[in-house]
Amino acid sequence: MERRKIHAQGPTFSRIIAGAWRWHTVSPETVERLALVALENGITSFDHADIYGDHSNEETFGRTLAKNPSLRNKMELITKCDIKFQSAKRPATWVKHYDTSKEHIIWSAENSLKMFHTDRLDLLLIHRPDPLLDPYKVAEAFGQLKKEGKVLHFGVSNFTPSQFRMLQKHLSFPLVTNQIEISLSRLDPFFNGDLDLMLELEVSPMAWSPLDGGKLMANEREMFGKATKYSASYSQLALAWLLRHPSKIFPVIGTTQPDRIKEAAKSFDIQLDRQDWFEMLKWVMGKEMP
Repeated sequence: MERRKIHAQGPTFSRIIAGAWRWHTVSPETVERLALVALENGITSFDHADIYGDHSNEETFGRTLAKNPSLRNKMELITKCDIKFQSAKRPATWVKHYDTSKEHIIWSAENSLKMFHTDRLDLLLIHRPDPLLDPYKVAEAFGQLKKEGKVLHFGVSNFTPSQFRMLQKHLSFPLVTNQIEISLSRLDPFFNGDLDLMLELEVSPMAWSPLDGGKLMANEREMFGKATKYSASYSQLALAWLLRHPSKIFPVIGTTQPDRIKEAAKSFDIQLDRQDWFEMLKWVMGKEMP
C-alpha cells in the first residue's frame, strides 16, 4: 500500500483510508479488529466525524486507542466538525444546522481529542459548507488549534471550488484536501471543476462513498470481463478506477468487514489501462466520449 503526502505541506496518508461512519453498527471488539486489520494491510489513515454514530464513534475508537496506546503512533486520525442535529447527547440543538463559529470549531476539536484519548489530530475538516461561514473566524480557530499543536493540518469536505478558494484566501497555511463524493456512480467532480481545482492547487482530494455505499455497479456483465482480466473484484476495480486519476484521489472505504478491508488494500496493486478506464466510464455514462 502506497503512502504519500496529500499535499506538499500536508500529512502523509495511506492511499486507501478506513472510514468509520458505519462503525457504530458493530461491537467495540469488531472496531478494534477493523483497526488492527487495516494497519496490518497498510491502511494507516482513519476517517471520522464528530457526529458519526450519534456522536459515539470517536469515543468507541478512542477506547481501542486507550487499550492499545502504541497504535496511535502507527496511524493518522482525521475527523470533521460543524454539523449539528437533534440528539439526546446535544440537548441544546433543536434544528439541524451548521456551526463554523470559532468557539464551536475549537470546542469540537478539543472534544474529539478527548474522545480519541490523544493529544493531536492529524487532520480536521469542515464537514459541510456553512452559509454563515465567516472565513476570518475560521482562520482564527484553525490558527489557534495549529499554534497549540492540537491539530496538525486542516481541510474541508463537500466544498465547491469557489468555496474552497474563498476559505484558502484567508489562511496563512494550505487547506490540504477537499473530501467529496466521487465514484463510478458520482461522476460530477470529473466535469464540474472539483478535480480541476485540486490539480491546479496540487491538492489531493479524498473520495467519500467511493463504492456508492457498497452497491454493485449496474453493468455487471461488462464488469465481469474486466474482473477476469485483472483478477480483481468489482469493488477493487471501482477503487482502482479512482486511484488512476492524476489528482491522486484518496478513497475512503466504509466497510465493517475485515475481509473487505483486506480486499480494498489490494486494489492499489491494480494498474488499470487507460482504455479500460475509459471503457468503464462509457458503461456508467451509457455513451461514448464526445
